[in-house]
Amino acid sequence: VFAKQLDAHPPQQQHRHWAQICSGNPTNKIRGCDRYGCGHFGADRHSNKGKHVGVDVICADGATVYAPFSGQLSGPIRFFHNGNAIDDGVQIRGSGNCFFLTSLPLPSLPGYCVKLVCIHPIRYHGQIQRGQQLGRMLPMQRVFPGIISHIHVENCDHSDPTQLLTPVVPPFPQQDTRWATVCSGNPTNEIRGCDRYGCGYYGAPRHNGKGKHTGVDVICSDGATVYAPFSGELSGPIKFFHNGNAIDDGVQIRGSGFCVKLLCIHPIRYNGRISKGQILGKMLPMQRVFPGITSHIHVENCDRSDPTTNLERGKGR
Repeated sequence: VFAKQLDAHPPQQQHRHWAQICSGNPTNKIRGCDRYGCGHFGADRHSNKGKHVGVDVICADGATVYAPFSGQLSGPIRFFHNGNAIDDGVQIRGSGNCFFLTSLPLPSLPGYCVKLVCIHPIRYHGQIQRGQQLGRMLPMQRVFPGIISHIHVENCDHSDPTQLLTPVVPPFPQQDTRWATVCSGNPTNEIRGCDRYGCGYYGAPRHNGKGKHTGVDVICSDGATVYAPFSGELSGPIKFFHNGNAIDDGVQIRGSGFCVKLLCIHPIRYNGRISKGQILGKMLPMQRVFPGITSHIHVENCDRSDPTTNLERGKGR
């Protein structure tokens, strides 16, 4: 009976997902591909003679590193065994399945057991709590110039830890399913019509008719105040143009039942919680990039579904 109860309610499993590991990466985003390889589980290693048995969580050099779960520290962990600038790390062992961030197998134990490699911990021994500061990211660019800097994360049994790395955002009660006003001066969230640059409605032609608009453009004057359409958790920055122009900024909000990206705005912050109707930031100078366009915020659902009905606030009522 006790064993069955443990299966149903294992120790330290109140959080079925790990906490944020690196500052600046609230969703534990995994490294993509660069000239050194790819960061996902199972990626090719050693000239296609091996597989990546962990995942690489993006982390800027010098960033703060946090404990993904509560447990006991031990180390140091030497991954490269050559004393280079990133040859440091630490193990955390807690209750649950056994995981670590390196490549040396450990005996399978009930619980979490991870090694975080390419970090310098504040200490190698003692207890640590989920979300508590663990250390800092080491200078990976010094060893691998141009790589996407990251922490290597690996399960003890070499299984895939990807799902555990995706934090669960706490639910935010939405008393009104209709979104609030997004931009000052546009209380009904009026959508941009058509101008010489195109149209603002969902599904409008893009790329000379070869693509479709996957969001809607809510009219917003340059410099206007922007508000959160619903309560949720911020993450960003979101770069839409990827060219650093005057409007290449934005932020994502994920809340109960909603997840949206608001682009061409500069948020007051990129992380943390925000409440519906709270000031989110300001509209960027779109006229500087597209003279004569109807200035607007690009609003896009994370799943690229149509957000139009959520933006309508009952015109004339």
